[in-house]
Amino acid sequence: MPPGKNAPNYFAVAKLTDIKPDYPIRVRVGRHDVALIKIDGEIFAIDNICTHSYVSLADGFVNGDIIECPLHGACFNIRTGKVVSPPATVDLKTYAVRIEGDDVLVGWAT
Repeated sequence: MPPGKNAPNYFAVAKLTDIKPDYPIRVRVGRHDVALIKIDGEIFAIDNICTHSYVSLADGFVNGDIIECPLHGACFNIRTGKVVSPPATVDLKTYAVRIEGDDVLVGWAT
């Protein structure tokens, strides 16, 4: 994204060594809960709170590029944030991720 009003600012939230494949971790970007998930060596950042019920997706189950909410079983595509099975009907937000050395940074538009 070119620099401008809606360009994200990047915030260091974790170390690469903190994130194991298929095991999400919960981080904070300001007051926002974000889940970081490593799939096939790539790290993705999504909203951590399920859009169906207030529960942490970092406690959920990863299968390929799908994360399942541990409470009611709603599933989301980790790469896109799209709902892939109910009871959720609202997609998750996704965020840009950048790696600098061993630091994982999440892009947040301000």
